[in-house]
Amino acid sequence: MTRFRNGAMLGLVCTALLATTACGANDRRATAPSAPAGVTVQAGSATSAHVMWHPAPAEDGVRGYDVYRSGTKVKDVPGDTAMTDIAGLTPSSRYTFTVRARGADGTVSPHSATVSVATPATVAEDKDPPAGPTGVRGGSDGARAARLTWAPAPDGQGIVSYDIHQGGSRIHSVGADATSARVTLLRPGTHYRFTVVARDAADNTSPASRTVEITTPHGPGDAPDTAPTGLRATARAADGAYYADLSWLPPRTGGEVPAYQIHLDGKFATTLVWGDGAPRGRATYSVYVSRTAGEAFRVKLRAKLPDGTWGAFSAEPTVVTAPDGRPTADRHPRS
Repeated sequence: MTRFRNGAMLGLVCTALLATTACGANDRRATAPSAPAGVTVQAGSATSAHVMWHPAPAEDGVRGYDVYRSGTKVKDVPGDTAMTDIAGLTPSSRYTFTVRARGADGTVSPHSATVSVATPATVAEDKDPPAGPTGVRGGSDGARAARLTWAPAPDGQGIVSYDIHQGGSRIHSVGADATSARVTLLRPGTHYRFTVVARDAADNTSPASRTVEITTPHGPGDAPDTAPTGLRATARAADGAYYADLSWLPPRTGGEVPAYQIHLDGKFATTLVWGDGAPRGRATYSVYVSRTAGEAFRVKLRAKLPDGTWGAFSAEPTVVTAPDGRPTADRHPRS
């Protein structure tokens, strides 16, 4: 069963939770977020550019980014994304870009450092894809990065950039003269699959290169912190049934956590999908457990990670449906 955090079902859950805590409430920031760091831009074709930056830490509560071209806002980007394509540019032209972060409370950061790019000259109508890079190799570069290398496509073929894809999604771009790229913000002890694609000035893309599989090592004292933390669980009676009111802190994955799996007594109970933007601070949810008083339930949850896999389970507290309907809680995991 899957429950969404919007629509009528969310309204019912939130109504039941009003007496105890705000539904899906985030920690609010008193000040504006910091300006995005690591902003880069790469021409994607004669009429487009690819802008990238480092995502804000989860605790900053950033809900989105605003991309500016020559001082004018041209793109809104969700908070779990740290790159975007800007189309409609003029060939053989130079542009400047900055990025600003938007907090959950509506505050906006200062502009990032300004970066510039020159689009290549236009080309005659061309619908033929270029040849792709060959000899693609790669390996881990520490516990949180990987490095890829390749041989350039034959004769250049009007190539403007090389795009690096992770699991089918573009995550980085470098210029036509590059034969390597360093991919950062990876997790220790995690398996990744990368391919490289060439792009020409007419925005045609080559077939993907062979897939390079890389596993990042565990650094000293490092671990893939994929489990939600600080899970609190309290039983509550409402409308002839018992619910477990949950609250927790999301794992630091480098982006928003779009979904969670909730398990009761070790068995899958429901999937929680955030339909209106996942909280960056403490999250809350209420899950049905029983219609019988005096029962004990162990509850745990795990997060869906940015690479589409499920992370580690949280601690597993126990809740008890009290005979008199009063909330009870055991916040210590039980073996």
